[in-house]
Amino acid sequence: MDATRTILHVDMDAFYAAVEQRDRPELRGRPVIVGADPRGGRGRGVVATASYEARRFGVGSAMPISQAFRACPQGAYVRPDMEKYAAVSKEVMEVLRQFTDAVEPVSIDEAFLDVTGSRRLFATSGRPATGEDIARSLKAAIRERTQLTASVGVAPSKMVAKVASDMRKPDGLVVVAPGTEAAFLAPLPVRRLWGVGPKMEEVLLKIGVRTIGELATCDPARLRRRLGTHGHDLVQLAPGIDDREVVSEGEDAKSVGQEHTFGADTADRERLRTTLLELCDAVARRLRQHGVRARTVTLKYRDEDFHTSTRAKTLAAAVDSGDALFEAAWRLFRGVHGRRKVRLLGVSASGLAGPAQMPLFAAAPPSRSDVARDLVEQRFGAGTLTRASLLAAEALRPAGGQTGGDGKREGGTVQDRKGSRRRRR
Repeated sequence: MDATRTILHVDMDAFYAAVEQRDRPELRGRPVIVGADPRGGRGRGVVATASYEARRFGVGSAMPISQAFRACPQGAYVRPDMEKYAAVSKEVMEVLRQFTDAVEPVSIDEAFLDVTGSRRLFATSGRPATGEDIARSLKAAIRERTQLTASVGVAPSKMVAKVASDMRKPDGLVVVAPGTEAAFLAPLPVRRLWGVGPKMEEVLLKIGVRTIGELATCDPARLRRRLGTHGHDLVQLAPGIDDREVVSEGEDAKSVGQEHTFGADTADRERLRTTLLELCDAVARRLRQHGVRARTVTLKYRDEDFHTSTRAKTLAAAVDSGDALFEAAWRLFRGVHGRRKVRLLGVSASGLAGPAQMPLFAAAPPSRSDVARDLVEQRFGAGTLTRASLLAAEALRPAGGQTGGDGKREGGTVQDRKGSRRRRR
């Protein structure tokens, strides 16, 4: 890991609820729960975001709305306004890009920045700015532009910066100096590690691993038996070793894509179908994270002889759901696939537009199930939830397949469209 890097993770505080409190003075200081109506909706749905006042009552993101209502019946329950939140998110990202071009949005309310090259740009009295200097300036700029607060973690790596940003919320700033990553992480509960959700934490607790420090000294072979290849990755991350680069998608991104290279060429129709569905779900999740929808779906197909074909379909309305993308992609696949074995499948979505560019009634809002899934995975990590239709296929799937976003897998790296190389996530 390059100890000279300066990585920031910026995480807006209780974003949806904070926007509502900003725009509606009567909600300030009150417990605000953004989500479904617990009365009119008869208790169905989940909490999108809870204000810090609501969190004191035990209400949290991804909690069933009925449970939230029992914990905090006096709270103000507000329906999500995704168009408004996307517009505010765009303002935040514009502020971040004033400090560096290396901005990687992770979701609608958080992003990574690599400010290594910006330290001299923000020098004072000939002294290069520190990561802390830039973080303080950035927080002030966000507050001035949006009247909202953000918590920031500063570290030599993405993973440690993300953990740090969550340590002193709201309006926090935590700096982890180069060389102190392992000591910083060691006493923290293992659930703090990026990628450890409730199920994985349960497995780790059963084998006596409670802290990140204990995980760092765990036998990799033992973890691999329990958690598969992900166990090895966790042992690497536990001492703070993370070489992943900040990958900028850029404001002018023309498409969002994901592809999968099979470990062995296959003609298994059901495996191909479930893989395509997984790819469509991944692309749709990224569309929703960036507040955009797509009009065109493109299928990429490579057979056992390395012949590559692409087919595209333009939809009647812009979409951001995995089901809608899959319906189009599966039709394209059936039109191009014969009896030959498949080496690679890819799906990309283009013709992107945000809410401001969409004609009235051109697209439906995200489904409740999509919103709920996004919230759970944003909190606990991608892959926390799996479609029931994919479970059987997952159990039968041979090892060795590799999936990459916006790029092709080459050994242990992904080659993305901008030509930069980064380690496998």
